[in-house]
Amino acid sequence: MDKGKLSKAIQTALEKGKGKCKFAQSVEIAVNFHDIDFNKPENRLNLDVVLPYVPKQQKIAIFADGQLALDARTTCDKTISPAEIEQYTKDKKLQKELLQYSLISSTALMPVVGKALGQLLGARGKLPRPVMPGTSLKDLVDRVKRSISVKTKGKYLPTVHALIGTESMSSDQLLENLQTILEAIEKKIPEHQISSIFIKTTMGPAVKVA
Repeated sequence: MDKGKLSKAIQTALEKGKGKCKFAQSVEIAVNFHDIDFNKPENRLNLDVVLPYVPKQQKIAIFADGQLALDARTTCDKTISPAEIEQYTKDKKLQKELLQYSLISSTALMPVVGKALGQLLGARGKLPRPVMPGTSLKDLVDRVKRSISVKTKGKYLPTVHALIGTESMSSDQLLENLQTILEAIEKKIPEHQISSIFIKTTMGPAVKVA
């Protein structure tokens, strides 16, 4: 993809969306495809993309005990002990709160979380990532914060949407995130099958990449 054209589309989208909201709007991408059937499972996109820059601030919750729980005090926003997991199976309010977090878990608690909350979390694409032995918790949390999901949804229409960042980020940061997303998509689907790309802020109009 032409870097100059991508950069120009980002800047235009930011200008057209400026002042639309009192909060920092999200900046999103829509990629449309042709000559590909997403009804076939082998063609569908389900990508976990780690971006250069955190696209949007998010809170991290960890299922942990012992030393990992102690370490999480300085890296995670919430720690859930084994004894507390059962509470989330019965309390709708706690479940709603839990879904506001990105989740990670010690490997030992993954089966426990899966049995108790797998149906709830799996249906919303919120299953926790395991903290593998020897993994730096700080590095994993940073990676989770910079990660987005790019996947086909619904009736498998020939399009995907993804978060690039927010309007409070610089154009250069948004461009790097955008290029990373497109590179990940092109590893699965060749560029010649991309028919169009649009960029927009939450409340602004969609801007087509020339």
